[in-house]
Parts: sequence; C-alpha cells; structure tokens
Amino acid sequence: MSPSRHPLLATLTLLLATCAQTPAQSGDLSIDPTVATQIALIPAIDNHAHPMLSPPANVTDRNFDALPVDSMEPSTDPVGTRPDLAKLHDAWQTLFNFNGQPPLAAAGLTQLEAARESIRTKQSTNYSTYILDKSNIATMLANRVAMGVGVQPPRFRWVPYVDTLLFPLDNSALAAATPDRKQFFPLEDALRKNYLQQVGLKALPPTLNAYLKQLVTPLLEQQKANGAVAEKFEIAYLRSFGFDDVPQPEAARIYATLLHHPHPNEAQYKRLQDFLFRYIAAECGRLNLPVHLHTTAGGGGYFSIAGDNPLLLEPLFNDPRLRHTNFVLLHGGWPFIHEIGALLQKPNVYLDLSQQSLMISPRTMSAWLREWLELYPEKVLYATDAYPYSSSMGWEEAAWIANRNLRESLGIALTGMLRDNQITDARATELANMLLHQNAESLYKF
Repeated sequence: MSPSRHPLLATLTLLLATCAQTPAQSGDLSIDPTVATQIALIPAIDNHAHPMLSPPANVTDRNFDALPVDSMEPSTDPVGTRPDLAKLHDAWQTLFNFNGQPPLAAAGLTQLEAARESIRTKQSTNYSTYILDKSNIATMLANRVAMGVGVQPPRFRWVPYVDTLLFPLDNSALAAATPDRKQFFPLEDALRKNYLQQVGLKALPPTLNAYLKQLVTPLLEQQKANGAVAEKFEIAYLRSFGFDDVPQPEAARIYATLLHHPHPNEAQYKRLQDFLFRYIAAECGRLNLPVHLHTTAGGGGYFSIAGDNPLLLEPLFNDPRLRHTNFVLLHGGWPFIHEIGALLQKPNVYLDLSQQSLMISPRTMSAWLREWLELYPEKVLYATDAYPYSSSMGWEEAAWIANRNLRESLGIALTGMLRDNQITDARATELANMLLHQNAESLYKF
C-alpha cells in the first residue's frame, strides 16, 4: 500500500520527510525521505498505554489505572501535557474534526467535548479501535484493572496490576508517608479485596505459604487464562526500588507475626515485600508473563525520583532464579537515560519509550534513542503511555501525539546513523520494523 492511498500515512510521510528541513544550531535534523516513508508505513505495537472503554461504558470507566494520578495534589506538569501544547490542534483536527487552537477557554472545551461525543456516537463500540487506526497503532497493550467494551483482543491486549499483592498487611503507616500515598494505599487495599473474591477467598490466608498458593499463584494463573500478556508494577509510586533477597522462612515468620498487627514494623514489612516481589517475578517467568515496571520520574510532587533509579533493580536481573523472567522498564527511565540503557545488556531486560514519546521533544529523544539502537536495538519497544491526562488531552490525543513524536524521533536517529555510515538503507528499514513492531511481537509471541 502506497502512502498516497492512505491519508494518515501520507500525512506522516510528509511530516517526517519535511520536519527540521532547516539545519538546527547543533546540526541537520532533517529526515531521509525513504526512511520517513518506511517509518510511516509500519503499524506499531504499543507496549504501554491506558485506553478507556468505548461508549457507552466510557462514561463511568475508572479502570484505566489502579492508581489514577488525576486527583493528586498539583505539581509542575511537563510541557508535553500542558493545555497550550501546539500539537493538540493537529490531534483534535485529525481525531475529532475540531479546529480549535490551544489553550482552550471554557467555551472551547465545551465545543471540543461536543466534537469528541459526535465521533463517539458515530463509532459506538468501535470508538477505541478508531483511535488506534487514526494513530497507526496495530495493537495496544492496555494497562488496565479490567478490560471491557471496545477494548478487547486482538487490537487490545491486557496488562493487569499486581502491586497490591506486595502489601497484604495494614498499610495505614505507609499511607501516612505522603499525600499521594494517602490516596493510593486505600485503592490498593480495595483492589486486593477484589482479587481475594476472584480466587474465592473471604480473608487473607493465615500463613505465607497459603497466601502464595491460595491467592498469588491462582490470581496470576487466572489473569493469564483471561488474556493477560504481562503484569504491571507501579511500585515506584508506593516505595523505592531495591529488593533484598529474603529467605522464605524469614518472610513466613514476618507474615505470621504481623498479619493482624495494626502497625507492622516498617523494616520487617519491607522484607516481606521484597520476598513477595521476587516470588511474583518468578511466577511470572513460569507463566511467560513479562514484568512491567514504571521507571521514570512519576506524576505528583511527592514522587521519589531517587528511589526510582533503575540501577537499584540490577540484583534482580542478576538473580539466576529470575533469568526466565523478562522485565520491561517502562518510560525509558528518564532522567536515568544512560543507566537504563546499560541495563539492556542483561539478557532478560527491555525498555519502552512510553511517556517519553509524549513529554520529550523528538529532537531530544532521538539522541538517546540512537544510543540505544546503536547498542541493543532488539531491546527497545515503541510505546505511547496514552492516558486521560486532562480535559484538553485525553488518551486519544496522547496516543496520536506520542505516535507522531516517536516516529519523528526514530526518523532523526536512523537518518543520523545513515549519514555517519553506521548502517545501510536496508538496516535502517530493519531497525524501524524492529522498534515499531517486531521487538514486541517477539517478546510477547503474538
């Protein structure tokens, strides 16, 4: 299929081929036209996003995240998600035939929502798939508590959450640590209650062994049977990385001692969490479910950036018992760009470009994308982190803009490698296919 026969592909090809035609201060960032065409033609596999359900279920949908960030205390939003982002205009026009100019006043937001609703009504249960088509995304891994109307295989694949399994005890002391965690831990407690019901339990088992055999393993197996292709940890929002290797007998004693204690000792509780993480990761490996980990500076003014350093995870990746577990480090690890790239030498570690593809400019992202492609090209995955960020930027706009940014970044990176005689034209095409589609296809065995 030629770009001229597909309006979106034609637009992408023109955008990629003509962007940065004027050399920037630090060098020529124009994209080779052949590379641009190849990139525009490849339907992507989106490794990480939070799509919402199609009508009519979209109205009450809150399952797009186990820990929604839309009710946290205000923090400084990155430019890429602010309501005055110029690229919103193109997204609105492409997706909803809305020609407003950001930022929108109240009346403009009302008009935008009316334009969205018109498309929702027209597309009905096909609405979420319509967004994928407009964004040139073949398959989106849906990071959701549960799937539902319009968000179903084969176009959407499920990635559920398992953080709650790490925190079976009383979490009131942990919740008191920050205002964000004060909101998050009750949500985790509620999700764990749902998980207990799903496996037929009315309360937590009395021993650690029973907890593992009656809740943790059956839940993972149930989620796998229900279509899960990976498991997601948002652990960086709840505590820092750094999981000690705790013997099961010690963890069992802690569980039995603290199970009914209203204020469990935090140091001991952490040891239990550390054991549980390794157990869950090992079970995911047994079930061929890659483990997804949030690894970038997160939302909210209380997020621990230092605790999110991916190098803290290296002992896990070096654990021989976990070598059959694949780990996917989501969001590219910013600001730990070089650190996360170095971890790709581990045979079971991958990273994706979600969130960065929305919040980091193509010019900036292309530099470290090129670095990763030069070192470990089979380990890097396309991803958008499409999310309902605001009234101006829903998951729809986020998917469209992130897709556009990422393809432009890839075009700049590959063109630079071509001009430096690092790769051939054929290798550039191969690398584009790998990042946009084949790496994920291989990892998840689609």
